[in-house]
Amino acid sequence: MKTKILFNTVIAAFIGLQCFGQENVEFIRGNFPDDQVSMMRDMIRVIREGDKKLIFEPPRYAEALELYLQANDFNPNNALLNYKVGKCYLHTVQKTKAIPRLELSIKLDPKAAANQRYILARAYHLNYEFDKAIDMYNKYRHTLTPFELTQYGDDIDEKIEECEDGKDLVRNPIRVFIDNIGNVVNTKWPEYSPIVNADETILMFTSCRDVTTGGKIDPVYNEYYEDIYISRKDGEVWTTPENPGKPFNKDSHDAIVGLSPDAKWVLIYKGEENSGDIYICIIEEGEWQKPKHLPDEINTKYHESSACFSPDMKGLYFISDREGGFGGKDVYYCLLSEKSKENKLVFEDPVNLGSAINTPYDEEGVFMQVDGTTLYFSSKGHKTMGGYDIFKSKLVNKQWTEPENIGYPVNTPDDDVFFTVNATGKHGYYSTFEQEGFGKRDIYMVTFLGPEKPLAHKAVYEYLAYEVRPVIETNLEGEVEIKDFTLVMVKGKILDQVTHSPLGVLMEIIDNQTFRMIASFESNERTGAYMVSLPSGKSYAFAVKAKEYLFYSENFEIPPSTVFREMKKDIYLAKVKVGSKIVLKNIFFEFNKATLKPESIPELERLIKLLNDVPMLKIEISGHTDNVGSQLYNQELSEKRAQAVVEYLVAKDIDRDRLTFKGYGFSQPIANNDTEEGRAMNRRTEFKVIGK
Repeated sequence: MKTKILFNTVIAAFIGLQCFGQENVEFIRGNFPDDQVSMMRDMIRVIREGDKKLIFEPPRYAEALELYLQANDFNPNNALLNYKVGKCYLHTVQKTKAIPRLELSIKLDPKAAANQRYILARAYHLNYEFDKAIDMYNKYRHTLTPFELTQYGDDIDEKIEECEDGKDLVRNPIRVFIDNIGNVVNTKWPEYSPIVNADETILMFTSCRDVTTGGKIDPVYNEYYEDIYISRKDGEVWTTPENPGKPFNKDSHDAIVGLSPDAKWVLIYKGEENSGDIYICIIEEGEWQKPKHLPDEINTKYHESSACFSPDMKGLYFISDREGGFGGKDVYYCLLSEKSKENKLVFEDPVNLGSAINTPYDEEGVFMQVDGTTLYFSSKGHKTMGGYDIFKSKLVNKQWTEPENIGYPVNTPDDDVFFTVNATGKHGYYSTFEQEGFGKRDIYMVTFLGPEKPLAHKAVYEYLAYEVRPVIETNLEGEVEIKDFTLVMVKGKILDQVTHSPLGVLMEIIDNQTFRMIASFESNERTGAYMVSLPSGKSYAFAVKAKEYLFYSENFEIPPSTVFREMKKDIYLAKVKVGSKIVLKNIFFEFNKATLKPESIPELERLIKLLNDVPMLKIEISGHTDNVGSQLYNQELSEKRAQAVVEYLVAKDIDRDRLTFKGYGFSQPIANNDTEEGRAMNRRTEFKVIGK
């Protein structure tokens, strides 16, 4: 069947129809000259083809619009056809074009379609003409029968309330810059669901491109299958995105929904199983592994559509429409069980976040900021200006605050979903339709400027610099307890001490109070980069181990704080060779005694492992003190402490012939003894390689 009409023929037909003026022109023979009847019949077939496009689930509005516009060029004064054109425009980036079509439809025939006024109200609503939308919603209400009013009355009330909220939000816009991140990342294809890691150096997003893995088109959506792409920041510029390929992306749909702060773990949505499930994937030795299906506590026979990691990687926030919620899709939290192993994740029972977050409507696109207390999510409930709006809520004293609409112009009367922010909260990322964009959907960066500030005297300019926000570990209300500590983000690189080449090495973090390992991960072997968030108010043993290198240890004392801190610390590892020495920073003794504290055990075990891994290694354990007290007293104390370490190692089956000890008192300071900080550094235990 021929659906394409020659341009000059269509124009001739259009000119011939001008005599009809602004009266409804039906597609019947009597309304057209004899030489246009054949074309009229062609146009009826074109309209029917367009109608078929809307039977699909989801409807193919763009394809239907192309067909309807052909028929509309032939007959621009048909009320029902103008209605169909306007309705299709509402589902494209060109929403403004819907209004004149729908207004004309009602003018030509106010009864051409039962919901003409409702669709026109939606067009006004989506184009920020809120007062006109309210008026038209009410006019639509007056056309309904009592039975229809029981069916649609609540929806009309909701839409009118959204318009009122929209008027308020537009009157009070937030101070932001919204910038398209450019055509290196954005293309003519749709890009969406952007997520950045904590320090905003890696961007991952979903796109349907013609170079998708497998190169196939989804027969339902009539678009290329989704793949996940990765872009890295070079200075201030995002680099050309790469597709990791298989097994990370498959031939079917793969959409990113979550990313760990260090960008080593990814949460992926796949719609093939159940109603949609979440998978987890890790990068190891520079290669992405095969995604694994999350267990039954997360994935069910219902729809799990979105998820994100908690900042401490101890659990997941996720979206599900499972039974027992407040209505539609709700936000849940699931804590990682201590029974979990490296190759098998085990979760506790999930907990609904409660009515402070969840509504009788749908929630979607959950994202927990790395501060651990600021939850971003999209909702059709709360105070929305239409469809999904983006909201944020904070965890204060174990209670979620009332969700706050993040405001116009980030939120619009259309659906605004999947919003993520960097660690500081200064930059947010999301995707949207814009007529001046590069494609169907583009990724944009939002820069939050904050409230206007008064002019300051030059002397206080230095205090106006932007300060990063707290990184806080969370606690959920109800059955799940999430700790109420501020997080400190520690990041840097692990490098060879001599060559400064990056090292991909094992890092372990021990809670010095409970002796439990709270994190174990590897730095990036290509860059040496690492990143970890630690709750404040605690003491940690921070250890780095690598084959053929002396292990490195650091003790972190993080006092309680409500102020965000981002600590940068590069670590240099020394190779095992005669003369090499390191400070055992996590060896602790009783005050003025040579008695080892239990907190020393993890550090001693690391030293034992090194000695077992290098059987010929011989070391000297040395004790050092500050200069408080007499030289003789400190000499004896330092020697006894060094001997205590050797005796512990011997008790653990290390050959005594491989060990020597010596006390140096305060004869070898590494810091100034005039300060408490310097004296603390001088009170130390070291080991030195004396043979191998």
